[in-house]
Amino acid sequence: MGFMKGKRALIVGLATDRSIAWGIAQAMHREGAELAFSYLERMGERVVPLARQLDSTITFPMDVGSDEEIARGFAALRGHWSQFDVLVHAVAFAPREALAGRFVESTTREAFRLAHEISSYSLTALARESLPFMQGRPGSIVTLSYLGAVRSVPSYNVMGLAKASLEANVRFLAADLGAQGVRVNGISAGPIKTLSAAGVSGLRKMMGAVANASPLGRNVTIEDVGNAAAFLCSDLAAGITGEILYVDGGYSTVGMTFPADSGGA
Repeated sequence: MGFMKGKRALIVGLATDRSIAWGIAQAMHREGAELAFSYLERMGERVVPLARQLDSTITFPMDVGSDEEIARGFAALRGHWSQFDVLVHAVAFAPREALAGRFVESTTREAFRLAHEISSYSLTALARESLPFMQGRPGSIVTLSYLGAVRSVPSYNVMGLAKASLEANVRFLAADLGAQGVRVNGISAGPIKTLSAAGVSGLRKMMGAVANASPLGRNVTIEDVGNAAAFLCSDLAAGITGEILYVDGGYSTVGMTFPADSGGA
């Protein structure tokens, strides 16, 4: 029996079968969870068939940039479930032009607003709507961050600020919702070639640098992140909240590296 048997999870942010959300969905399904998916209207033709692959018939459009859309989405979900246990927040956005070049030159007021609203505020908005569904259940919320929240990364620019906000959001939500039995955590994943990450200039160089420097000597996969998320949202992690778990092959722990043939001197 899987360690998420009996759990119901709403996954927000699935776009393709290369999404980190897909790795999370696969892991949770494997461990016995029932799944529901929301999607951007334009992604429906991709997301609905993926949901069917994991035995889910609960799919509905929801744009997290609108409170009205969020309310309609949760109203649609209530037509299927009166309760659920897990919210997966796999949502981030900044204009493509803000994710290239120098930080000062690329960061506009509008890019700053959009990045924070979609990537961080949406977690708070979705958590608020999820609470009535989690009443009386050991609820869990997990979101996705990146090292750029705490370190400067070339071209990550305003998204790094938004991820820093998101990580603070995790801590404040954990403190606020803990008394209601709801845990809130984040996963800081290493770079993965997903649809959203493809918008970051220099992604290939970034992935090469991480693979070369990380203790495991490779980039992580959506399956690596999915397994960690399933654990965090299960009762196995009942004592963990307010944390950012790094799933990056150990890259974030490394101060410096030398070429393998350089010797120790």
